[in-house]
Amino acid sequence: LHPLNQGLLMRNEGELRPCTPSGSMLLIDLAHSSQALDREFSVDLLPKTSLAGKRAVVVGRSVLVGKPVGLMLLERNATVTYAHSKTENLGQICKEADILVAAVGQENLIKGSWIKPGAVVIDVGMNRTKEGRLCGDVDFVEAEKIASAITPVPGGVGPMTVAMLIRNTLQSYLGRTA
Repeated sequence: LHPLNQGLLMRNEGELRPCTPSGSMLLIDLAHSSQALDREFSVDLLPKTSLAGKRAVVVGRSVLVGKPVGLMLLERNATVTYAHSKTENLGQICKEADILVAAVGQENLIKGSWIKPGAVVIDVGMNRTKEGRLCGDVDFVEAEKIASAITPVPGGVGPMTVAMLIRNTLQSYLGRTA
């Protein structure tokens, strides 16, 4: 979140990356990978998916998630569209996405009918319903019928954020930050 690291991200430089966007990118790689997960699985051995020709839509414009995940998708050659809760025809824009990242902070804003069949959906939202239950920005029950892969809330991006924080901490300790 420091302006220096934000600048390095903008320039496609530096090793320390924002944790939630990094975890989201890893989940996108996993969704596109044919590599089976087992006890010997290593994040560093997972190939980075080429996103060339893929349309990515990021619903959210925060400094914490929306803007950096869009930059990371752009680094991987995806065509990125930023949208937000005030975007006109949001459903139509989402329906064009091969990769949809929802980080807008509105309970079940993204409907299943807005999901392109086979899309990878990363739900970063963390909202509490009136009943006190946690849910994301995507209507999970509807969307999971259409998406090829979707992250649950809770239990999806959150654990990946923690894993990326640990990774950044280790890289920092080892002096591999530049």
